[in-house]
Amino acid sequence: MKWVSILFKLTKLKVSLFATLSASAGFILAKQGASKEVIMPAMGILFLACGSCALNQYQERKTDGRMERTRGRPLPAGKLSPLTALQISLGLITLGCFILFCETGWVSWSLGLFAVLWYNGFYTYLKGRTAFAAVPGALVGVMPPVLGWVSGGGRLIDPQIWVVGFFFFIWQIPHFWLLLLDSGSDYDQARLPSLTRVFTPEQLKRIILIWILSTAVSCLFIPLFGIVKFNLILALMLIATLWLVWNAMNFFRSPPRRVSFRFAFMRLNIYVLFIIVALSLDGLLNPCYTKLTLFTKLLAMIGSKAV
Repeated sequence: MKWVSILFKLTKLKVSLFATLSASAGFILAKQGASKEVIMPAMGILFLACGSCALNQYQERKTDGRMERTRGRPLPAGKLSPLTALQISLGLITLGCFILFCETGWVSWSLGLFAVLWYNGFYTYLKGRTAFAAVPGALVGVMPPVLGWVSGGGRLIDPQIWVVGFFFFIWQIPHFWLLLLDSGSDYDQARLPSLTRVFTPEQLKRIILIWILSTAVSCLFIPLFGIVKFNLILALMLIATLWLVWNAMNFFRSPPRRVSFRFAFMRLNIYVLFIIVALSLDGLLNPCYTKLTLFTKLLAMIGSKAV
């Protein structure tokens, strides 16, 4: 059980599962229904995400040791050697790439490999040099749903999946910044660039409010591209978006000393998880929608002939 706990922490299993879930949603939207074919691409993406997170912890092991929030991770806590962590991360990445290439083809494999290189190469490098690394780093959040869409038979140039990807891109920025701001003092101890050195607390509240509202607006673009078929799902997405806006306004109105970045972080992620589930449910119900439409047309034809 000790090794299982270490592996869960090393691979950031919750984050990796979130990426896998968004990829599965992309697959279901492309397939427009449930299919056992989703299992292997989902496994490939899970291994790839776990390996990328483990590699990130290997890369940032010294920095993690200087931060209160991360010093309990396996490497800075001495529960795992750097060499073992590197071997595990590379093994998971290799396994994930192998599954994607064999099961879904070179396009999905290329997208997965690009996500790893962007996260562990470009984004990780920028984190130590600019407080705005989250903006280009947010591109990583676009890859899982797009990868799932391509694995499900969708085309890379389809605008439907890119509007979903745009939603995930916008969400990633306040997601990263809220998490970092919740541990602002840690970044000072680790001598890393921080938004708190660039903006005042009031300015930060305004900036984050704009990004959260932008996340809400980007979600409302999704139905305009014909992805959502059921009015009930559309209504639930609208209600959830209004809930997010209401929470964002409460966050903005709260006094600076009482601002809870962790609370806002949790609410934002709950919202995105709800949208993922709603989109997946719409895709799963679509075969029923198609059959019901055909049945209605058949009844109309029978009725017209009877008249």
